[in-house]
Amino acid sequence: MKSIIYTETGPASDVLRLVDREVPEPGAGEVRVRVVVSGVNPTDWKSRQGSGPGEATPYPEVTPDQDGAGVVDAVGEGVTDLAVGDRVWSFISANGHATGTAQEYTVLPRERVVPLPDGASFELGASLGVPAMTAHRALTVHEDGPSRLSPGALDGVTVLVSGGAGAVGHAAIQLAAWAGATVITTISSDEKAALARAAGAHHVVNYREQDAAADIRRLAPDGVQVVVEVSIRQNAELVTAVVAPRASVAIYANDGGDEVSLPLRANMGTNTRYQFVLLYTVGEEALQTAAEDVTAAVRDGALPVGEEAGLPLHRFPLERTAAAHEAVEAGVTGKVLVDVAPE
Repeated sequence: MKSIIYTETGPASDVLRLVDREVPEPGAGEVRVRVVVSGVNPTDWKSRQGSGPGEATPYPEVTPDQDGAGVVDAVGEGVTDLAVGDRVWSFISANGHATGTAQEYTVLPRERVVPLPDGASFELGASLGVPAMTAHRALTVHEDGPSRLSPGALDGVTVLVSGGAGAVGHAAIQLAAWAGATVITTISSDEKAALARAAGAHHVVNYREQDAAADIRRLAPDGVQVVVEVSIRQNAELVTAVVAPRASVAIYANDGGDEVSLPLRANMGTNTRYQFVLLYTVGEEALQTAAEDVTAAVRDGALPVGEEAGLPLHRFPLERTAAAHEAVEAGVTGKVLVDVAPE
């Protein structure tokens, strides 16, 4: 089989190589998936880059990419609820494992493989994983809110999504709207505003051209209950100005820097909860409930992808996985996918 690997950290074009490998066999509790589409996330290039070039990798060879979609090709002992031929999507495929989805076949623990609803495309399946499950977590940490998402679960809740044109922001808009929330999102351009609206945002605020805090307060006079935040360092003052009492601020990225100053008195006054979100350490229960709810949203048609749905897709063949990583690293708007094999 064809597989992308790297054996040391560094720039994509320097360390990623296309090689031939034997097709792996699944062990007990494992599933072999014939990968059709691989999804690339910021975490993929950050892991491959490391803190600098030339560092040792956790395994002699690493195949990148956390997310993917394909067809079950074989099951190991003890796996009884999936069968050869089932269409599936996967998540956290390369975390704690040497083998991700940038290859023709990948062997994964059963709990990382999820049935893909009928009618859902492989490109949609490969776009779920890290973005959709991170968004799910961000929307379910509010102490007065639901721990699960479904239609009506967020009725009466106003959600602010920072950076609504990104992959996580896009999924957060879609999931929040599906669950009944009123969704406000901040963007930086007319192009990104169009994408956020296409995703289902009810209100769009251009923070470069408008008084964002005043506009959000006008749209939500009592404040927003849930914030899905990509850049708390840049947005700390805005968030403090617009949250409702007992709001939750879910911080899932460090865009803009690793350190932030928060106004203590104002946040104490609103009893605001700041929740940091990293999918890899949320625990198995949170992962499984997110996978179930995300699949339900897909079944309801609530998580479409493509430019018409607010998430442009950028496609690369397997042999150009390095270019795919470079596109994500450069901050391309939309979702980057690697076409591994025909359907």
